[in-house]
Amino acid sequence: MIRNLLAGAALAAFFSCGARANETANALPVPAVDSAPSAPTETAVLAGGCFWGMQGVFQHVKGVKQVLAGYSGGSAGAGYEQVSSGTTGNAESVEIVFDPKQVSYGEILRVYFSVMDPTTKDYQGPDEGPQYRSEIFAANPGQQRVAAAYIAQLEKAHAFDAPIVTQLGALKGFARAEGYHQDYLINHPYEPYIVINDLPKIAKLKRLYPQLYADRPVTVARN
Repeated sequence: MIRNLLAGAALAAFFSCGARANETANALPVPAVDSAPSAPTETAVLAGGCFWGMQGVFQHVKGVKQVLAGYSGGSAGAGYEQVSSGTTGNAESVEIVFDPKQVSYGEILRVYFSVMDPTTKDYQGPDEGPQYRSEIFAANPGQQRVAAAYIAQLEKAHAFDAPIVTQLGALKGFARAEGYHQDYLINHPYEPYIVINDLPKIAKLKRLYPQLYADRPVTVARN
């Protein structure tokens, strides 16, 4: 994947600027409204910037069985080149299959809001365009209810320095991304983009929510 990022300049910016003001440095509150387990597994579809990092984070969450990188929110049949144009309506997304007895949907959202900036519209870090927007694609009314309540809870708690602009919509479909995108972080841990933008997200997961952190990631290759 080609990212509009020069490694040297990005490293300089990373070490000089540190975390952005709207990125939470502390654990977010536990969701006041959450769902109870109703099936052996459930599926969450989330968009929050480059799917390499989002996949990498949720592969380290206890109770997660599989995480796929893909596309959601737009026209069907679109591949990476089309989605990258920003014209298909799709966002780079992840499909997370999890055991609700080990990790709830609300806890999935708690991690999600902790590792990306929900106050920036159509960009995350160095990646800009509607394909990098943050959006929750609710698979059912229960997920819609939990997500809406948690966004309201975070706003009321002033968890971020600016209003949350993360979209909340109904899931209409998810398309698995090309094979070379799957497990990208695991397969390219020393790539500058990954080191700068994505490994800190996993470190944040481990620091903020050690009870949810799994040292060994679940990989697409093992499923």
